[in-house]
Amino acid sequence: MSGLAILIPVALLMGLCGLVVFFWAIRHDQFEDLDGAAQRVLIDEEDDRS
Repeated sequence: MSGLAILIPVALLMGLCGLVVFFWAIRHDQFEDLDGAAQRVLIDEEDDRS
């Protein structure tokens, strides 16, 4: 039972940290261009480092 007294607050704290990071990512436009990265993979750019 004493293990639950430690694990429940730790789980709540980790969930709260995840929620804070998610809202930070939304506020700083991390999810603005979702299709851009997927389309950049398909672009065939030749490297001119000769």
